[in-house]
Amino acid sequence: MAKAQFGNKTPKKPITWTALKQMSRMYVHVKPYRGEFLVGLLMLLLSSGSNLAFPKYLGELVDAAQTDPSAIDGIALTLILILLAQSVFSFGRIFFFERVAQRSLASLRSAMYNHLVSLPLPFFHEKRIGELTNRLQSDIGVLQETFTSTLAEFIRQIVIIVGGIALLVYQSPSLTGFMLLVLPLVVILGVAFGSRIRKYAKDVQTASAESNTIVDETLSAVATVKAYTQEGFEKNRYRTALDHVAALGIRGGIYRGAFSSFIILGLFGALVAVIWKGASLIATGEMASGQLFSFVIYSGFIGGSVGGLADVYSRLQRAMGATEAIMAMLDEQPETSNPQPETSNQQSAASNQQPAVTFRNVHFAYPTRPDVPVLQGLNLEIREGQQCALVGSSGAGKSTVVQLLYRFHDPQQGELLVQGRDARDWPLDELRGRMAWVPQDVVLFGRSILENIRYSRPEASDEEVRRAAEDANAWEFIERFPDGWNTQVGERGVQLSGGQRQRIAIARAMLRDPKLLVLDEATSSLDPESESLVQGALETLMRGRTSLVIAHRLSTVRHADVIAFIHEGQIAEMGSHDELMQLDGGRYRAFVQKQWNGTLTSH
Repeated sequence: MAKAQFGNKTPKKPITWTALKQMSRMYVHVKPYRGEFLVGLLMLLLSSGSNLAFPKYLGELVDAAQTDPSAIDGIALTLILILLAQSVFSFGRIFFFERVAQRSLASLRSAMYNHLVSLPLPFFHEKRIGELTNRLQSDIGVLQETFTSTLAEFIRQIVIIVGGIALLVYQSPSLTGFMLLVLPLVVILGVAFGSRIRKYAKDVQTASAESNTIVDETLSAVATVKAYTQEGFEKNRYRTALDHVAALGIRGGIYRGAFSSFIILGLFGALVAVIWKGASLIATGEMASGQLFSFVIYSGFIGGSVGGLADVYSRLQRAMGATEAIMAMLDEQPETSNPQPETSNQQSAASNQQPAVTFRNVHFAYPTRPDVPVLQGLNLEIREGQQCALVGSSGAGKSTVVQLLYRFHDPQQGELLVQGRDARDWPLDELRGRMAWVPQDVVLFGRSILENIRYSRPEASDEEVRRAAEDANAWEFIERFPDGWNTQVGERGVQLSGGQRQRIAIARAMLRDPKLLVLDEATSSLDPESESLVQGALETLMRGRTSLVIAHRLSTVRHADVIAFIHEGQIAEMGSHDELMQLDGGRYRAFVQKQWNGTLTSH
């Protein structure tokens, strides 16, 4: 499996044949709009060509003033037509390139998002969400800049350099040779000098950011600073950081001053040298003054294009880096299921006679910690319609059972059967569609209450949503809100209390009408009043339904049909509450007594 290298800054990738092949994979998103892209490319070539024609006619205008004044108006009209054509071509180039870029990148962004949500859960445990959204925003932004401006700028500069040199050779081979010896060398040195200055500017920004970090850290923990009387230490630390910023800034100022002097002396000196050489050719009759005028403008065009190529090349490198990072993410393998072909009627008949869930000698360790086993030969069977409570200390493997049940992970050894059928043989959407999950940390979307409940079954009617909310003991607080179930819950449901969020999650599970209900510490963080309301909703939800309940609190599990006590990744004890309480030295009995003692102590 390819692993994407994520970061906040888009890396630069050398422009190699391999990098170009990577970027060519973007063609699938551009292909539907290739006609418009070719039109935009034609407009770009015509715009660059008209740009090259402009200095030629300016030179002819200068010569006409001396040799043929009657041609002045005609040449001026030609120049106006060239300008009009160039403006039309430039508009067309930007218009078509922007259309292609926006549509193709929307297609790419959609493909990236679709691929992201189809990736297995372990992928999201290894990557930070901010890094993933950075790929969707920052890297796509780099490619958008490439498609709309960088690529066009690169082609335009190549056309101007090649076409300009060809026209200069046509006008005066000797002066062209002299210009190519002087001007490009100065431009290249200027580019190298400028990159050095940009490096110092970045160093100043980095040092300034580090000094701001000191301020943020100190002010956010100002009580700690004062409590330990470290005001003097923090003042000295900030002053040292500011001195470093100042030193870098002064050094950068020296480089900027030197660069300004170099531009004046080098670039303008090179142009003076070209004009001096041209004036010598005019004196000997080898060149007309208008030709020299055109030659100087062409030289400026070529010098500017050569200097701009360095920046364009840098942007293309960033585009290569962004492409590599995007492709690495797209190469991640999505969740897959390979259901075995079988007759649905036979499967249905077999399912009715099989346990709802069976764990058979299951061994599992998380991929990020392969040397730390979590489940070690787990055996568990949950029958149809049975309420099974899974109890044990923290880290015993209770929540891991849920992870395997949903196939967020697969066991390394053993079998997990659902209705007597290997979980890996179920299509994922069908397997998960049979279940509803109410976790401890309920996640609500920043939408309305109605949309959050309906999320489990989008096609549900308003009456069905209301009935689910009533059964979950949620309707009583929903109708008190001014906007009712159209109330916005805020990001992750922050505008609701913990008990309210839990009841919304229960209503969502009820609306799904699952074959198997999974409750993972659903009441562990609630106050007694909220717990009573939520517990009542849970009892309604579990009635007549196969349920797997993971909990610490005795009130949640004591009425379960069967209680499985998990210890070190294995089922240590199993039975009803009364049966397990009769076991002398039993783990479940010790677990319950510890809770009772804790309750008595707290009172």
